[in-house]
Amino acid sequence: MAVDREASYRADRPGARARLVDVANMSGVTKSIASRVLNNDPTLRARPETRERVLEAARKLGYRPHAGARALSVARTGTLAFLIPDLMNSVYVAILRGAMRRARELGYVVLVAEDGADSPAGADEYENLVIAGRVDGLLVSSARPGNGVIERLLNHPDAVAHVFVNREVPGSHRNVGLDMRGASALAVDHLASFGHREIGLISGPLDLQPAIDRAEGFSARMGELGLDACRREVGDFSEQGGFEATHALLDRSPELTALYVSTFGQAVGALSAAKESGRSVPTDLSIICYDDLPVAAYLDPPLTTIQMPLGALGAAAVDALLAQLADGTAEDAWVPDGYEVVERKSVAPPPA
Repeated sequence: MAVDREASYRADRPGARARLVDVANMSGVTKSIASRVLNNDPTLRARPETRERVLEAARKLGYRPHAGARALSVARTGTLAFLIPDLMNSVYVAILRGAMRRARELGYVVLVAEDGADSPAGADEYENLVIAGRVDGLLVSSARPGNGVIERLLNHPDAVAHVFVNREVPGSHRNVGLDMRGASALAVDHLASFGHREIGLISGPLDLQPAIDRAEGFSARMGELGLDACRREVGDFSEQGGFEATHALLDRSPELTALYVSTFGQAVGALSAAKESGRSVPTDLSIICYDDLPVAAYLDPPLTTIQMPLGALGAAAVDALLAQLADGTAEDAWVPDGYEVVERKSVAPPPA
């Protein structure tokens, strides 16, 4: 098997310098594991045959560590910083938990900084954490427009290893995300399977890439099913945002029988708005939302959701960041599947 992989690599990239990802692919392990084997990490618990497979792949490919990455590894702190927009948001807590567990397995700890509208992370925090060398790398989930940290990273991408988690920065090659478009298509399919054709979208702000991705997934699948995808309303990623957007959309398009809501918080607001407008869920209006939280089972009615692999996303983000530290190169990484419908009581056939 290793010989075939080597041949494929040489054919695809003749004369190119071998990368850590090539060693990982040939030996059938992650970039993080390959890096730790090659750096003789004493905390790594790997089978002898796994170590030998990685070392053999490196020999065959003539892999040499990136000089910049080697320099970065001289004075590691063993600490990563995770910048999230809202510590009260359970979605980010789930991602953070997955990241912390993987970091702990790999001998790292994670510091958490909040970058919400009420507690923006300023330039001083950035200077203290990064420029002073107090962390080895950054995991960034903040989506706040005008974020000073993100602007610095975009202007100086090589200043510190970093990845963008659950938010896409086009062209950065440092994105770690989920298949939001596929999850949105699954939500549409679920509503359509109950017979709904008049389906609306409660979207997040369209200057944020996650909202764009979910809206695009919704529109694409609606178009494939021959359904009108234009009935939508934009609101903040919050309960209030979902409440106001749902009121506006139902006032404008009273014929709607179902809503796809792009965040859990917005869905809570949508349930309240539906009730206030005199619509019973699910008798008059079905609702399904992106993201699942345990509290969904205790709402009235219990909320049908699309459960996303948030813990796996956090782990993948740590793997991508540590591979970047080891190799000096950056690549997008995606968790391509693992999402599914959690059926509860907020979806039913449309009213006759």
